[in-house]
Amino acid sequence: MLEQPAIAIIGRPNVGKSTLFNRLTRKRSALVSNIPGLTRDRRVGDANIAGHVVKLIDTAGLERVKVDSISTRMFEQSKHALLEADLILFMIDARTGIMPYDIQLANFTRCANKPSVLVVNKCEGQFYINDFYEAFELGLGNPIAISAEHSIGINKLHIDLLAGLGLKPSQNHLKKSKFQNRELENKTSTADNAKLLKRTTRIAIIGRPNAGKSTLVNTLLGEERMITGPEPGLTRDSIASDFNWQGRHLLLFDTAGLRRKSRIQQVSEKLSSDDSMRAIRFAEVVILIVDAEIPLEHQDLAIADHVIKEGRALVIAINKWDTINNKHIVQKKIHNIIKSRMTQVEGVPVIFISALAESGLDQLMNATLAVHDIWNQRIGTSNLNRWLQEALIQHTPPLSRGRRIRLRYVTQPSARPPTFIIFCSQPEELPKTYKKYLLNNLRATFNLPGTPIRLNIRKGDNPYAKSK
Repeated sequence: MLEQPAIAIIGRPNVGKSTLFNRLTRKRSALVSNIPGLTRDRRVGDANIAGHVVKLIDTAGLERVKVDSISTRMFEQSKHALLEADLILFMIDARTGIMPYDIQLANFTRCANKPSVLVVNKCEGQFYINDFYEAFELGLGNPIAISAEHSIGINKLHIDLLAGLGLKPSQNHLKKSKFQNRELENKTSTADNAKLLKRTTRIAIIGRPNAGKSTLVNTLLGEERMITGPEPGLTRDSIASDFNWQGRHLLLFDTAGLRRKSRIQQVSEKLSSDDSMRAIRFAEVVILIVDAEIPLEHQDLAIADHVIKEGRALVIAINKWDTINNKHIVQKKIHNIIKSRMTQVEGVPVIFISALAESGLDQLMNATLAVHDIWNQRIGTSNLNRWLQEALIQHTPPLSRGRRIRLRYVTQPSARPPTFIIFCSQPEELPKTYKKYLLNNLRATFNLPGTPIRLNIRKGDNPYAKSK
């Protein structure tokens, strides 16, 4: 029997969490006011989400806290809710826009390594559309525009919440939905903007100082858009440039060079580093530029690890390749480092280029678009479950207290990056080594190189086995 899934509503104080809680549970058990911090305890209620009953947790607003204060206890309650939840509903306020603490909370949420749905509340009318699109830089996926108070966008939210839980709307809900006629005002123009944004592939070009990032952008654009030179740190801001490649519209972000925190001395360099991190969160694919003369140092690997943790597709470009004499030896060394030090993402494309000499750029852009397509890929549920059965035959799950751990069903609730849920009899007893085996087998079977994969193990049976 599938356990009742839990959804935690997380966000700053006064973004509308309790209003949404009341809307989804159809109760007024949570006090609602414009006073920040009014919700001090976790409130739990049942919500019917498109025909499925889920446990909804309304949390206290997460804010900076002082030791031994009420805010401290509020914060602890919210952290507990996050750990308890199967899905995190992360909410921001369109009227205030993204605040610095929203970014900190988004980082906190990603560290939980759980499926999440990003909601932009208070989106009444066209006025707040620009603030809605700012939400992409939080790195929590595509935002959903709603108004909890006016019941705008709730139907779309229902569908996305179920998808995050690996469930589908019930047939009864699809026939009798009460929400279909209450969507965003001016939805035609909003939908057009969203389609344009989806057609645009966002690419961040990052790396250590003086690796050749701006030179690469200038070469791709065919003009001197960026200042280049031998002095590290010429690029201070993340600069976006429109670019078309083989009929696809791209948005290139040239970023400031990233160095270890201990080496960042000037305030302007610290701000540039923060700007580069935001570009990574906003991007879909990250091209890591590495200087071939000093390839893959610790900082390069640290940057790659950060990109992977953010869930972005990754391509490594070894620049200034025309200056290397013993190419075979250096190439072998680079591949060995990647194989031993980047085990969390196998098959990352490594392209050898010279931005200045304009060599290898076709291969680089083709690899970039290929990993973007993989990052967006969805795999059919029937194919996934055939894979699971074959993987179980190849390597039987271990015993736990004399009983075989049973892996019953797998589904893909989301892409960008590909995210999978396996329903299991004893998820807490499944060894990390077996989970790693499943992850590697899944990647190899469906050919998913160069992109992070999220694999979540949840307690429960096949949720559709007894749907009749």
